[in-house]
Amino acid sequence: MKLGFATAILPDLPLEEVAQFAAATGYECIEVMCWPPSKADRRYDGITHIDVTDFGADDAAKVQDTIANAGVSISALGYYPNPLAPGAEAETSVAHLRKVITAAPLLGLDTVNTFIGRDWNLSVDENWPRFLEAWKPLVAHAADHGVRIGIENCPMLFTADEWPGGKNLAISPAIWRRMFEAIPDENFGLNYDPSHLVWQHMDWLAPLGEFAPRIFHVHAKDVALDRAALNNHGILAHPLDYHAPKLPGRGDIDWAVFCRELKESGYNGPVCVEVEDREFEDSLEARKESLRLSFEHLRPLL
Repeated sequence: MKLGFATAILPDLPLEEVAQFAAATGYECIEVMCWPPSKADRRYDGITHIDVTDFGADDAAKVQDTIANAGVSISALGYYPNPLAPGAEAETSVAHLRKVITAAPLLGLDTVNTFIGRDWNLSVDENWPRFLEAWKPLVAHAADHGVRIGIENCPMLFTADEWPGGKNLAISPAIWRRMFEAIPDENFGLNYDPSHLVWQHMDWLAPLGEFAPRIFHVHAKDVALDRAALNNHGILAHPLDYHAPKLPGRGDIDWAVFCRELKESGYNGPVCVEVEDREFEDSLEARKESLRLSFEHLRPLL
């Protein structure tokens, strides 16, 4: 397995410097963010390390040279909008996601990571027709380009404007089974992040076996549950009232156990650190240090 990181944590550096820092730290790959150039609406979105808006063979060659010269590889392209949002946002998100998918094979890549999306005001069942309408063509478009779609399992349920349902359907094994039954295409799978199962009080190891053929990419993010806060606020409170994202090794996940189970499942793909730990957000050097510490914790385990 290759150890990498998601580039959203280094928004102030161009791709060349991100790749050089990754190599100097010991990382083997990076998941490169491909948002359309725009103002970010939330933490870690709007990051454009590769602009695929008008992307052709010459652009791809420049990116490939940059990555090769640094001595790392790209694990996947990442773009995490809400393709099922109400209104024009969904159309814009889907249109750009198609561009990210089209860009991947130009770069010699076969994986794009994203969210399913959700209208957070509606139930899962009420979202389902729109899921099928949007995602059957997207998965087919990806297949036509030799691309796998890795859906991250983050509920996107953290702030008031994401309440009550969150902005991503793909939050649980029950919904994953339903997704893959409805769209059984082999290029439709998961970008698996165990931390989101932890704060939902779910088994974060069991899916590694059941969904092994569908796990295309893995995010390494830890999470710390605050039991006193949970006892005070209750499980129906906003999730950030009782948990916090952490660097690998600083939360509730036993990464030695996770890596062992991941290996035993047959997975041999990239494991990319995703930093969302607020203790390391104050400066560029702090964010770099977060990646160094994550590498030191995970590399021996992989």
